[in-house]
Amino acid sequence: MSLSTRAPAETAAVDTPAITLRGLRKTFGDVVAVDAVDLDIADGEFFSMLGPSGSGKTTVLRLIAGFEQATAGTVRLGGTDVTRSAPFERDVHTVFQDYALFPHMSVLDNVAYGLRVRGLKKAERRDRAQQALETVRLGHLGARRPAQLSGGQRQRVALARAIVLQPRVLLLDEPLGALDLKLREQMQVELKQLQRELGITFVFVTHDQEEALTLSDRIAVFDAGRIQQLGTPREIYENPASAYVAGFVGTTNLFDAATSQRILGVAGEHAVRPERLRLSPGSDTETPRADEVRLDAVVVETIYLGTGNRVHLRTSEGVDLVALEQSTGSLDTREHRGDDVTVRFARADVVPLASGS
Repeated sequence: MSLSTRAPAETAAVDTPAITLRGLRKTFGDVVAVDAVDLDIADGEFFSMLGPSGSGKTTVLRLIAGFEQATAGTVRLGGTDVTRSAPFERDVHTVFQDYALFPHMSVLDNVAYGLRVRGLKKAERRDRAQQALETVRLGHLGARRPAQLSGGQRQRVALARAIVLQPRVLLLDEPLGALDLKLREQMQVELKQLQRELGITFVFVTHDQEEALTLSDRIAVFDAGRIQQLGTPREIYENPASAYVAGFVGTTNLFDAATSQRILGVAGEHAVRPERLRLSPGSDTETPRADEVRLDAVVVETIYLGTGNRVHLRTSEGVDLVALEQSTGSLDTREHRGDDVTVRFARADVVPLASGS
């Protein structure tokens, strides 16, 4: 069978999620690692679980894989309850950060190993392994050993070893974490393309918010064992549900309730992204428009980022802000430490946050 897409006979009914979690809970002694998680992941979706270390995201992945047993709740794959099933009884495969390749085997034999365990004949498993290597653009390296490959190539071998088994769900546990920045960015593009070609459900665990925004159809942001927000990358970034999400996913300017009342004239907590702030030199004495907020500030520091400048500011009210300016191509950094500036942003760009966040 071709590895390019899943055949219609292998896919569940359109309305049946690839993964369904209900009331999922996992404790380790007195520690609650996962706390009442409800989640549906659609068939063919690239889904990311994002959060810091200890937030519960990796434990949820291990519960889906069967490497951990749930304290309470259920795990369903394609509508089938697999909560108490062994890992080998689940139609999933996991790719880890360390790749776990056999050093004494060739690349082709590494990829074919799972098919060997399943009892396929040698000719068939080698054909399918070669096809999987072609899918990840490593068909010419099948005779090499893992030690003869770069980090990115070993990552692709690990992916080929997973997709050759044609699982319904592919679980990826921070698989790009060991790669350098340039290679990680390249692999992000390749992963997204691969997932679209195969049509397999990808569940991707990461602590890197840029990685999650780049790759995902949807993201679940985790903290303290719970999902704090679930949505598309645009929804998560543009409309964070809480101060935690706003602060964790990208850089943002947070206004607590007192500051919101003083600066914005509205009750509750709010946030505005740095790229929404506009700066102009000096103080502006004109009356601000009704649809904008205007503040006097001084430049604390300007950091050159290549694509632009990140400008740290302190307003006359003592509020610290960050603005992001796109590069104009000029050698001048535009704002310098100690400069007086006027800060403007549209009231429409101010996002209200959930109370108590």
